[in-house]
Amino acid sequence: MIRVLALLLALAGPALGEEVVSGLSQNRVSITADFDGSEILIFGAVKRDTPVDPDASRMDVIITVAGPGLPVTIRRKEKRLGIWVNTDYVEVDSAPSFYKVATSGPFRTTLTDTEDLRHKVSIERAIRSVGAPSSIQQAAVFTDALIRIRKRKNVYQEQPYTVVFQQQTLFRTTVKLPANLTEGNYLVRIFLTRDGKVVDAHQKTIYVSKVGLERWIYNLAHERPLIYGLLSLALAIGAGWAASAAFRFIRG
Repeated sequence: MIRVLALLLALAGPALGEEVVSGLSQNRVSITADFDGSEILIFGAVKRDTPVDPDASRMDVIITVAGPGLPVTIRRKEKRLGIWVNTDYVEVDSAPSFYKVATSGPFRTTLTDTEDLRHKVSIERAIRSVGAPSSIQQAAVFTDALIRIRKRKNVYQEQPYTVVFQQQTLFRTTVKLPANLTEGNYLVRIFLTRDGKVVDAHQKTIYVSKVGLERWIYNLAHERPLIYGLLSLALAIGAGWAASAAFRFIRG
C-alpha cells in the first residue's frame, strides 16, 4: 500500500510542482464620457519546486479574457416575395460580450480538444446554444454566424503567438479593450499547458464600471425612466429652440 501511494505521489509530482502566479497592470476600468478603450498588461511567472528540466516537453501559456455573458437571439433572414423577412431563430443563453484568446503558440498544439471541452477555452466552446425550436435543423450554424459577425467586429479575437513566454518561466501579453465595453466583471483565465494538457490554471477579474456623468445617466435611465424621458424631451426642445434662434440671428 505504501509503495502504491509513493508511486501516485511521484506521478503527480510534476503537475503539482508547477503553478501559475500572475498580475494585472490594472484591475479596474472606469468608463467616462471620453472613454476610448483601455490597454491592460497581463503578466506572470511559473512557480516551480525544482529547476526547469531541459529535457522536459515544451510548455505553453493560454490567456483568455471574457466579458459579461448576455443572452442573444440570432435570426435568419430569407428573401420571400422580394422582401427580406426573419424566419428561423436560435437563442444563445450566454454569449460573452467580449472574448479574447491569446496563446504562446498555435492553439491546436497548446490545448487538446478534450481539454478545450473541459475548460471551454476556445470561442466555440465558450458559447452554448440552447432554446432552439425542434423545427430548426443545424442550430450550430446560427452560433457560427454569431461568432463570425463578432470576429468581424473584433469583439471576439483569437491571437496566437501574442503571449511572450520566456525561458518557460516568465510570460506577458497585452489586452486592448474596445471603447464600447459592456459594464460588468471581465474574467481573466491563465492556463499553463504541457503537451496540450492543462497543468495549472489561475483566474483574475477586471472590474469595468461607469463613473461620473455616465453613471448618473445610466442610473437615471434604468431607475427613473419617466424623469429620464422628460429630461431628454426638454433637452431636445431646448436644442431645437437654440438652433432656431441661432439661425435667425445669423440671417438677421
